[in-house]
Amino acid sequence: MKLNDIRDNDGSRHRRIRVGRGIGSGKGKTAGRGQKGQKSRSGVAVKGFEGGQMPLHMRLPKRGFNNIFAKDYAEVNIGLVQKAIDAKKLDGKATIDQAALRAAGLARGGKDGVRLLGKGELTAKVSFKVAGASKGAREAVEKAGGAIELIVPKNPAELAAAKKGTAKAKKAGA
Repeated sequence: MKLNDIRDNDGSRHRRIRVGRGIGSGKGKTAGRGQKGQKSRSGVAVKGFEGGQMPLHMRLPKRGFNNIFAKDYAEVNIGLVQKAIDAKKLDGKATIDQAALRAAGLARGGKDGVRLLGKGELTAKVSFKVAGASKGAREAVEKAGGAIELIVPKNPAELAAAKKGTAKAKKAGA
C-alpha cells in the first residue's frame, strides 16, 4: 500500500445537497419541503408533537418519585481511605473529617456530610468524625483500633430557631 492509494470507502462521504437552486437540481422551488403548511415555513420545531394525538411521553405511565427530604451524603469506602493514608494524602494520626476527605479528593458533594462504607480493608488506627457509617465500616475501624464519632445533624426546627436568634442578635446590636 502506498500513500497515494489511501482514500475513503465508496459512499462514505456524500456531497451536501444545495436546496432551492433551480429546477434542474431536483430540489428547487420548494426545496423538498412540499407545499404550504407549518413545516414548509422557517423557524419551526415541532419535536414530540403528534398532530394533536396525545404524545408518547405523555401516554407512558409515570414511575417513582424524588424524595425532597432525602439526605445527600458523600459516600467514602474505607479501602480508599487506607489508600490515601498509604499515599500520604491523609494524615492517619489526625481526626479525619469531611474537610480532610475532600482535600484528599475522596469526598465529592455531600451537603449533609460524609458516610463511611465498609468496602475494602483498613489497617491504620484512625479516628473519624463523620455524619454516618455502615455497620461493616464501623466494625472494620474498631478492629483496626480506631474510633468513629458521629456528627448529629440539627433538625430543621432547631436550625430555624438558631437563624432567628442570630437575626434578633444582629438587630439588637445595630
